[in-house]
Amino acid sequence: MDEPIRHPLAYARWLHGWSQAELARRVKEAARRRDRRAGTSRQRVSLWEKSVMPDEFSQLLLSDIFDVPYDQVTALGWPHWLPGHETPAPLGAGLTVTVLRKAAQMAVDRRTFLTYTPAALGTLALEWATIDPALAASSTSGRPVDPALVDWLESSARNLTSLPTAHRQHTGPLLDGHLTTVVELLEQGSYGHTVGMRLHSLAASLSQTLAWHRFDHEHHAAANRYWHAAVHAAHQARDRDMGAGALSDIAYQSMWLGHPRAAADSLEHALSRTTNPTARSLLLLRKARAHAMLHEPRACYRDLAQAEKLLDSTTDTAPRWCTWMSHADLAVDTGRCLIDLGQPARAHDQISQGLRLLPPARDKTKAVFLGYEAESLLAQGHVAQAAQMARQSLGLAQQIGASRCVQQIRDLSASFDPLSSEHGVDRLLHEVASTT
Repeated sequence: MDEPIRHPLAYARWLHGWSQAELARRVKEAARRRDRRAGTSRQRVSLWEKSVMPDEFSQLLLSDIFDVPYDQVTALGWPHWLPGHETPAPLGAGLTVTVLRKAAQMAVDRRTFLTYTPAALGTLALEWATIDPALAASSTSGRPVDPALVDWLESSARNLTSLPTAHRQHTGPLLDGHLTTVVELLEQGSYGHTVGMRLHSLAASLSQTLAWHRFDHEHHAAANRYWHAAVHAAHQARDRDMGAGALSDIAYQSMWLGHPRAAADSLEHALSRTTNPTARSLLLLRKARAHAMLHEPRACYRDLAQAEKLLDSTTDTAPRWCTWMSHADLAVDTGRCLIDLGQPARAHDQISQGLRLLPPARDKTKAVFLGYEAESLLAQGHVAQAAQMARQSLGLAQQIGASRCVQQIRDLSASFDPLSSEHGVDRLLHEVASTT
């Protein structure tokens, strides 16, 4: 299996076939061409690919090496100016089927590099908020699409997506096949407006589900493409709630990868075209999390209050993509916000309440929530309990094959390293080490 790529600089190296040592050598050569010296080493490149931002001169040398104009370096900032990013296709340009086909063809993506920059996400969200969709395409060429076949595809897709997370190794390939069939019908079939709307809506739903499959396995580039396709297809189907949901999923991914500002901005655009109360509650809850990560408590608490009010008062049926949204999610994500805002005791109370409310079938969500609870306990100094919760989260994540949730505990385990003498910590660190 390919080694996961977790930073744009590592991805840029991979595009050129360079090791860290080779890139360090090229940086030194670029400095000599400018009659300067650079003490860049393989270790320094490794730090750049983790958490250290190169200084201005080093970025200038890297821009020379990757042939990127320096005005892009200053305009986009580190690391978003690096090569390898894709640009989302614009909405309203008649490219929906092309975008769907591109996503469907990306069946395997073992690398975790995020293809769209925060700026690109902002552009897509702005287009969603401002561009009115055209009528769903109809087609008069090819063989007529049988509405009964569309009935079966819709019913089958609903059944597959309702199965527990543990069955994804079986349902994923079937959903891939369904999406390929829908794209072929859109490309090659003959259909009127009504069937065209149904096909686009089904393509959006399938793409959104498959994006989560890829995201949970840390295939972030593929997840981006599926969510991008879902936005396009929902826009074509005039399903504003579903399109806003796909945008909010990309925003959630952005937060997971450390880009809360882009997430908050895109969620604001998504909310402008979302009408269902449950959908709005979910988007506001995610926006609250982005504000918490940005240490903006007033905006965070405002969004949490609005999310709770909408969830408490709604009697409308939720769109299928967010029927799972519940008071369990509200409680735990409120707790997650409180962790970010430095209130671990209040966070623990909220997360414990949410875990009690969570339905047993939502194993993947439980794995994430247990990780949050471990973090809140650790912040309060309850090390043994935190280690126990982290082990439960890790075991559940491994059981359902959600590598994203495994990585969550790997990241948290660094905080346990100085506490190895505490009860249960050695066992946790050993189990985490066995996952690498």
